[in-house]
Order: sequence, then C-alpha cells, then structure tokens
Amino acid sequence: MSVASSEGPRQAAASPVGLILAAGAGRRLGRGPKALLLLRGVPLVEHVARVLREGGCAEVVVVTGAGAEGVGAVMDGMPWARTEQNPRWREGMGTSLRTGLAAIGPGRDVLVTPVDRPGTCAAEVARVLAAHRPGGITAAAHREASGELRRGHPVLLDAAWTTAAAEAAHADVGARDLLRARRDHVQLVDCTDLDDGADLDLPEDLWRLDVRG
Repeated sequence: MSVASSEGPRQAAASPVGLILAAGAGRRLGRGPKALLLLRGVPLVEHVARVLREGGCAEVVVVTGAGAEGVGAVMDGMPWARTEQNPRWREGMGTSLRTGLAAIGPGRDVLVTPVDRPGTCAAEVARVLAAHRPGGITAAAHREASGELRRGHPVLLDAAWTTAAAEAAHADVGARDLLRARRDHVQLVDCTDLDDGADLDLPEDLWRLDVRG
C-alpha cells in the first residue's frame, strides 16, 4: 500500500463515473435519510454529486432506497446525473454498491463515496483522480492524531476491479473486505489538508452541516 500526494496529469483514457451510495434511512442519526439533510441550504446528495462532477467525474450515479422519491427530485435538475433504486437497501450498503456497479456496467473506472461525507470537496476528488495508476485502486486518506493515515473516501476503483468489488460486497460491507485483502494494490492519497475524512453518523455529528467553507 503506497501513499501519494502528486497532482500530476491522470493517464486514464476516460473520466470515471461517480457513484454515490445514498440509500440509507439514517436511523442512528434520527433525522431521516441523510441524502436529504441540508448542508448550507443544499441537500447533501446534491452537494456530493456536484463535488464529484466538479472534481472530474464524467457522470454521477446515485443509488437510492429510503427517500428515493425525494432524492430523485433533487437530481432531476442535473443532466449528468441519474438515480438507480436499490430494492434491497434495507439489507445494507453492500447491496447498494452492487446495484450501482451493475447499473454502470463493466469497462469504466468508478469513484465511490457514501453520501454522508459533508467534508468531501472537488479538490479532494481531483487529487484522487490525478494520482490514480491504471489497473489499481486509489483511495483518499486522512491523518489521525497518531500521525497514521486512515483510508477513507472517495475510493477510485479501476475498471479491472469493479467486478471483484461487487462480488465482495455483502450486508453492510461495501468494498472494505476487498480493499483489505488486496491492500498491495491500494494507493493512499493524503487529503488531510482538504478534509478530515469524517462522516455524518450520529446526532453529535450534525454540527458538520453548519460548517462554513
């Protein structure tokens, strides 16, 4: 597993597809689907979709479940984005990853992120894309207080890995098992200066929706 910080030109022939996992009901947070929470007046799913697009994704696919109608209405104004409903969303995030990858199909690099990442920015997406090496897996990483880099999101799956990622996904586990098993193929990109890597999971995390930046 290597660490990169270079932002040189990306060598891939085609821009990746952005994949947002946005099917959850947000039960632990207690505010309904996270995708529809407002981040500085904008639905979180819209914010993340625009960040992926501005960072270099050719198109964006949003996997929906709870709140699918509301999320679909938010995405209607974005011609470069589409939604894909996961009828098995209650079984966990793994089913959403599989749904999204199946909708995108083979032969495309896919940049994956859950919707509950209000700190994600276009510069972070662009850095991951720029550092990517064809045939590998590239992930944003964020430095912990100990100084150790922790793998986070977004994660760029080369087209060569999307089938394996779908096969490894299960229950509430997305690509995590694959990334651990094949860590020798995973390149970490330090994005600590852009984002702390935290998600929106519990009520005490709601302050992140009001952070100005």
